[in-house]
Amino acid sequence: MKRTHHCNELRKDHLGQTVTLAGWVNNYRDLGGVRFIDLRDREGITQIVFHPESEDAHAMAQRLRREDVITVTGKCIDREGGANPKLATGEIEVDAASAEVLADSANPPFIPDEAEKVGEETRLRYRYIDMRRPRMLNILKTRHRVAKLMRDYYDEHGFYEIETPFLCRSTPEGARDFLVPSRLQAGEFYALPQSPQIFKQICMVGGVEKYFQIVRCFRDEDPRADRQAEFTQLDMEMSFVDQNDVITTNEGMIRKLWKEVKGIDIPNPIPHMTYAEAMDKYGSDRPDLRFDMQLIDVTEVVAKTDFKVFSGAITAGGIVKAIRVPGGASMSRKETDALAEFAKEFGAGGLPTTKIEVGKLATGVAKFLEPITDELIAATGAQDGDLLCFGVDSKPDTVHRVLGELRVKLGHDLGLIKEGDWQWVWIVDFPMVEYDDKTKRWKSLHHPFTAPKPEDVDKLGSTDHDTIASIKSNAYDLVLNGSELGGGSIRIHRSDVQGKVFNLLGIDDEEAKAKFGFLLDALSYGAPPHGGVAFGLDRIVMHLCDTTNIRDVIAFPKTQNGADLMTEAPSPVDEAQKKELHLRTVLPQKTPAVS
Repeated sequence: MKRTHHCNELRKDHLGQTVTLAGWVNNYRDLGGVRFIDLRDREGITQIVFHPESEDAHAMAQRLRREDVITVTGKCIDREGGANPKLATGEIEVDAASAEVLADSANPPFIPDEAEKVGEETRLRYRYIDMRRPRMLNILKTRHRVAKLMRDYYDEHGFYEIETPFLCRSTPEGARDFLVPSRLQAGEFYALPQSPQIFKQICMVGGVEKYFQIVRCFRDEDPRADRQAEFTQLDMEMSFVDQNDVITTNEGMIRKLWKEVKGIDIPNPIPHMTYAEAMDKYGSDRPDLRFDMQLIDVTEVVAKTDFKVFSGAITAGGIVKAIRVPGGASMSRKETDALAEFAKEFGAGGLPTTKIEVGKLATGVAKFLEPITDELIAATGAQDGDLLCFGVDSKPDTVHRVLGELRVKLGHDLGLIKEGDWQWVWIVDFPMVEYDDKTKRWKSLHHPFTAPKPEDVDKLGSTDHDTIASIKSNAYDLVLNGSELGGGSIRIHRSDVQGKVFNLLGIDDEEAKAKFGFLLDALSYGAPPHGGVAFGLDRIVMHLCDTTNIRDVIAFPKTQNGADLMTEAPSPVDEAQKKELHLRTVLPQKTPAVS
């Protein structure tokens, strides 16, 4: 029996037609000898009725259980007074004339209708059952649609889709590489790509001009709710362009996605904000603009007090900033103490707070700030019933990080975020490098192939710390609701400039040649100005499907510790395989228990 329709397809227009459906038994009911089956496939559900008059079909229906796979042939009839308005097919049912069991199901660990009630580990272990629920199938359908829209858009704009290698040279810069041992070159390794960055630049040198790829990438880092070690990105690059060309081209793609999938028009153009402004006002280079609560610099105001927590940090070259929490005065001491513990997770020594009551400061650090009460209230715009939280440290970066994270937490906890609000922004004018106190060297804020702004190229040879710190790059990140969807830059297309950047980063000529010699060689043979972007496809689908868990939008994701519970990967390999790859496993020794 060949299927004629999906289980979400039949309507009153089909009444009287003989149809064949196939799918899984979603539910069953027996009402006085008449048996009803809700038959489910990926498109939806149709009710099947088995009357005793159809003896063979009725007998088979009596032994069916949930998740059995069956096919049914019968006439499409009117449900009359028993219509179900919750189903698209709720006005009809199929009167089964014949049926066949295609596959019996063992007793499932859970059924798709109840998947939300079981733990995520169980759902991941039995992912094939989890996939059967409508929510998961709709996510996979949306992901497919997003990928197709992306491909169509870049094809229409003259881009070539080009595949780049998965077995690459290890060039560790940032996250750890996943390494693959070579059988043919004993003792040597490939690395799985963290990004196709170098290859897409070489495509530009090769005259491709416009490249894109939907590609898997790999970073050996700890997974989290919005990140996986194995992920997918939309990667693109284009030649003979400036920053505005790249941004405009990619805004068009994003605009198409949100319009086609969500029916939402996004700003045209999307506004820009400098990195300096984002850090100053929001404490983050991916600011959530769905609510206000900006960081307010009160350094000059609080410098007039003798409060040592503030004065000590200011004397050491630090700053003091505050955020005004509307209605926060209603928080209990326990709640403000919890905020302080949260702040400590991001490097704060504590979280000084005070409340505004009847135009005065009350509780917390109020007694230390009494002489500047009026100035502080005026500077922060605080009103009765508000809470002021202060970030203070000798390092401004710490203040921004602490208050930036606290701001986002409070925005969610206090319900300040409007449902269905979409706030877009391009963050631009990033610093090119930042100083790492641990390694005592400069490191790229994005990656070492990001071009400095033309007016800052001459600063690359400087030895002055402040001069180097002031170098701006032609980098840009697209941020939506506090989440970075993607980022890119105009690349360095001259080998002499690339060499200067490597030297600034502490990569001498010998190391540069060993790690990136092929790129430097390519740049020496005439490279066009070029730039591009990489978007996280998984994150884009997360937003379009209204979920905050990246594992929801990946067919076969890993857990927080990088495990695949369904296939039980990673797993040991036998000694013969290791011998062939010239490998030996040396496990860390267990620390003996203290008696």
